Amino acid sequence: MTAELALVLPGVVLLLVALLTAASAALTQVRVADAARAGARAAALGESHGEVAGVARELAGDDAAVLVSEAGGYVVVEVSRDLAGPLRGAGLTARSSARALPEPGE
Repeated sequence: MTAELALVLPGVVLLLVALLTAASAALTQVRVADAARAGARAAALGESHGEVAGVARELAGDDAAVLVSEAGGYVVVEVSRDLAGPLRGAGLTARSSARALPEPGE
């Protein structure tokens, strides 16, 4: 029984690490997408570009890159963040963008 456990245990640990790494990457992507959408909502309500970037960074994390621009009458919020853990060394980045039409002013 001990020999079988010694053969199987490294595979189980490797599988667990792979699953946790994939879950971490998925969570980072969801956070980045939520941050872009929240930033676009704030921009649509008339917040300044600095406040929009602050809202997005609050949700995505302080190390996230946030770009707020305007294109074709829309406000575009792009958020990106490097993946953590073993994927950081691979240079992978979670990215998302959202656009919103600003609400008409008074």
